[in-house]
Amino acid sequence: MADEVKLHGNGLSPFSCRVVWALKLKGIPYEFVQENLPHKSALLLHYNPVYETIPVLVHAGNPICDSMIILHYIDQT
Repeated sequence: MADEVKLHGNGLSPFSCRVVWALKLKGIPYEFVQENLPHKSALLLHYNPVYETIPVLVHAGNPICDSMIILHYIDQT
């Protein structure tokens, strides 16, 4: 994962935390974008317009939604 990695999530969300742990275990540098769940950012709504949920991993400009799918992606990349 040489490209920029951003994780849109919330520090209190267990779904976001498991992605953070996976990124740290793999040694992948990332930027954490804290989302305020009652007032979701326009960027989060752009990356996940259907479900409007966290976490969303953005790798090389491509969003990946759902923590289990993100974990699989991190493991395979």
